[in-house]
Amino acid sequence: MGRSGDGLIAEDNRPMANETSSVTIFHNPACGTSRNTLALIREHGIEPQVVEYLKTPPTKARLKSLVQAMGVPVREVLRQKGTPYDELGLGDPKWTDDQLLDFIALHPILMNRPIVETPVGTRLCRPADLVLDLLPKQ
Repeated sequence: MGRSGDGLIAEDNRPMANETSSVTIFHNPACGTSRNTLALIREHGIEPQVVEYLKTPPTKARLKSLVQAMGVPVREVLRQKGTPYDELGLGDPKWTDDQLLDFIALHPILMNRPIVETPVGTRLCRPADLVLDLLPKQ
């Protein structure tokens, strides 16, 4: 590994994320939007920390911090399609944000994706090009 400017360079000559450009993507490789978002991040010369959240689910505390950083209601990060959303009755307004976070922690498929976290901000990147607002200008 060598140095190039301010960034580290991996053996494949792709810039690697460092403290000033740390980017995390909560990724589902089966999702086209998630794959496109990851590709856009890499096109900007950033190798993000990729969290395959179905294999390594975030804790309830981590989910809460992501939602707070995004400044959105918990319901905005709930995925309905292809999940146990209806089976669990999550459309019912009786569920508190805290309870919804419990459900997402227990059933990570309920988390909408991809969520991207950068020093600029955190957001659900649907459509994928929303990630561009979170990346350093080229």
